[in-house]
Amino acid sequence: MRSVEPFTAPVVESLSVRVVVDSVFDQFMPKATHPMVAIEHVGRIHSNLNSTLAGEWGLSLHLESRNAAEATTQYLLDFGYTSEVLVRNFGLLGIAPEHLNGLILSHGHRDHYGGLPGFIGRYRDRMRDDLRLFVGGKETFREKWVGSRDEEPRSWGALERAALQAVRVETECCNAPHALKGPFTTGNIARQSFERVLPNTLIEPTSADHFTDDERRGRLVPDRHPDEHATCYIVRGRGLVVISSCSHCGVINAIRTAMAVSGVSKLHAVLGGFHLGVAPPDYVEHTIVELKALRPDVVIPMHCTGRNFIGKLRAEMPDQLIDWNTGSRFTFGV
Repeated sequence: MRSVEPFTAPVVESLSVRVVVDSVFDQFMPKATHPMVAIEHVGRIHSNLNSTLAGEWGLSLHLESRNAAEATTQYLLDFGYTSEVLVRNFGLLGIAPEHLNGLILSHGHRDHYGGLPGFIGRYRDRMRDDLRLFVGGKETFREKWVGSRDEEPRSWGALERAALQAVRVETECCNAPHALKGPFTTGNIARQSFERVLPNTLIEPTSADHFTDDERRGRLVPDRHPDEHATCYIVRGRGLVVISSCSHCGVINAIRTAMAVSGVSKLHAVLGGFHLGVAPPDYVEHTIVELKALRPDVVIPMHCTGRNFIGKLRAEMPDQLIDWNTGSRFTFGV
């Protein structure tokens, strides 16, 4: 692995976030404006009227930033659940794989990495030779299990690092804050708020997971997501943009970690999945109170955020909330 230079958060002049994969596509999404962000929704695909964008459970975002020298950089953050939907939408949106500077994976859940192998298979010969995948830690490649009290756990699979290496995609584990060409990743997210990891996947524990011998003996344990990291930008004159793809460690924790490692206290925008669809009402209320105290200009809740939270956010922070759609592009710093 390459040595990591001392961390200094980069600054960009503008940032565009395109929703490549999310749960729904509404062709008749109404036009919208906001004083702090340019909003573009996609309707018919005029270059191909015989096809349309598709939605599925999962998330993938295309990130394009511009620096003071007018140079642009592009990353693909997360890859949806299936390659069929990712490749379909990627092509219909006209994104050029040869322009990608790198790939980022927020954490090791199939609805975020599932489309990656097929995407690489489709586009590898058009992408840069030194393509790298940035992950939050080696735990990203652990097998995950799903189940409930009423059913036996079943394997949800794992992303195979060796398979990526076989197609010349090197992985870099960013446990600590890591500056890329435009964005930075937070590294491990500090657990410093009321938030807790809500029910989701299970793992086979090891001694490194800090479970007791009794807890480890012959059973699966809840995943604490040590590998989750957030992708962030500092937009000149606007502040910090935090993209927390699934927020298993808590969206407030992700924001505060981004502030701490970057030294930027002004929160311009927070977007992504907030993983509050399974949260009890008091937890949702507490999250909104904490988010309001952070005073973001823009909030764009996607993917696993949950209708209950979005409904309450619409009532509590109507000036900050922005609706999204598969294909939507949001540009900050214009």
